[in-house]
Amino acid sequence: MVTAAVAVAAVAALAVVLTRPGGGSSEQAAGEVFLQPAAASGPDPFTESTTARQATVPPQNPASGASTAPATASASGTTATRSVSGSAPGLYGGTRDVASCDVERQIALLDAEPAKKGAFASALGVQPADVPGYLRGLTAVQLRLDTRVTNHGFRDGAPTAYQAVLQTGTAVLVDDRGVPRVRCACGNPLSPPVALQANPKRNGQPWAAYQPSKVVAIAPSETTVDPFVIYDHQDRRWLERGRGAAPKPDKPVPPPPVTSPVPSANPPTGTATSAGPTPPATSSAPPTRKPTGTATQTPPASPSEPPSETATEPYPATPTAPSSAPARTPYAPATPPPPPANPYSY
Repeated sequence: MVTAAVAVAAVAALAVVLTRPGGGSSEQAAGEVFLQPAAASGPDPFTESTTARQATVPPQNPASGASTAPATASASGTTATRSVSGSAPGLYGGTRDVASCDVERQIALLDAEPAKKGAFASALGVQPADVPGYLRGLTAVQLRLDTRVTNHGFRDGAPTAYQAVLQTGTAVLVDDRGVPRVRCACGNPLSPPVALQANPKRNGQPWAAYQPSKVVAIAPSETTVDPFVIYDHQDRRWLERGRGAAPKPDKPVPPPPVTSPVPSANPPTGTATSAGPTPPATSSAPPTRKPTGTATQTPPASPSEPPSETATEPYPATPTAPSSAPARTPYAPATPPPPPANPYSY
């Protein structure tokens, strides 16, 4: 039932009338995006911060050798935001056995103010009575990439939706498909981002490492995520974290295998695709050439940051064919049409 409600909320987010924090028309909001540092409460917070102080925030300035796959530019000159699956290993981080958010405190703060609890529930598409159970079903993690979302502040007794970019290190609660649903520094409900006008105005507090081309939008995983594979920057180890607000202790696991981020043949309309951030490497040695048909990747310069997603072309095996086999003309695919406009472009 909760999953169905979340799906309804995601659809409703597309039709919501955007209201600028502090007031303003929907036309203004559609042309603005707010930059929100990890620790800042931002405009119109629902509650005080419920971010756990014990959680270690990952570095905010990526190492020079660490980068993500470049975003594409649309015909209008805007930057297309990459879409990353919520199940991608290493998309999220955290400190071993430390939840990045205090869910029970978040529940208590909302219970103490029924008006806020009702507005919080409406923004997520659930009933007020279901809020405690909904929150306990979410998983506390930290972003490892600057991420665009629809944020919801609380103003005049109702939720106000606006487009925002959350900084790497932001503590969030994610649902069972890996989508951020609550920002813990302010208790605000979150939903997927919606379309922006070309070249939107950027407000808020920019950070040194902010680059529009490296911002991502997190897409729901096709299947339920349990456990989440996260990276502990403090101890430089990989962990499996069970789903929910009270999971079993985090389990150390080997680094996940490197996968090719080659987009699918038919990407969703208007969204640049990616396999997500690949696992941090433990060595700076160059990759070994493999005589297979599998793409390989260049490991990042630092294990603490989202690594490079640039695939390298493998050396294919030399085919052997009978000498009598007739020569075949290589297949030449037709030139694909230009990609459609990206709704996440900005």
